[in-house]
Amino acid sequence: MDGVTLTALLEASPRAKLVLPKSGAAHAHSLGIPLDRMTTTDSGLRVEYFKEGRYGRVYAVPSAHPQLERTPVGGYPYLGYLIRFGSQTIYHAGDCVVYDQLVPWLKPYNVTVALMPIAGRNLSIQQAAQLAEDIGAQWLIPMHYGTFGEDAGIVTSFIEHMLGQRPGMRFKVFEPGEKWTVPVE
Repeated sequence: MDGVTLTALLEASPRAKLVLPKSGAAHAHSLGIPLDRMTTTDSGLRVEYFKEGRYGRVYAVPSAHPQLERTPVGGYPYLGYLIRFGSQTIYHAGDCVVYDQLVPWLKPYNVTVALMPIAGRNLSIQQAAQLAEDIGAQWLIPMHYGTFGEDAGIVTSFIEHMLGQRPGMRFKVFEPGEKWTVPVE
């Protein structure tokens, strides 16, 4: 959690709440996030909301970072999130690596867009593409690259892999600040 980023996001969106692992609430509060702006969750739980005529759900699945951890009181300290609006489901993996139960946990959600980390101690490009394929994601979006400057050329490698090894898989690489709407089929 980056306190500067999160407080700026919440300041810019005064009605927004931060959904986070229940074990992270004290840390988020120490970074300046008010408790009333948090909704805590864990794997197997669902957060629902209804605002301005829109109904949405947020599901949490455990993330292995770098291994799968769980405590009896705090639950899973690292989570990925499935955000569902109508018939669209976005999977935000967060920092993670592949583990045995990840595909069975994700597959039932019919993922439309999978945002996967392809740098650092996360997924390789090949692992991200394979995971997206295994869960039936319609789109793969790489993320978490270039953050610390150690990933020079990774976007080019990602595009080359996708075009050369997985030409049937749809993907999107964003420019900073770019907006995009998932194409409706």
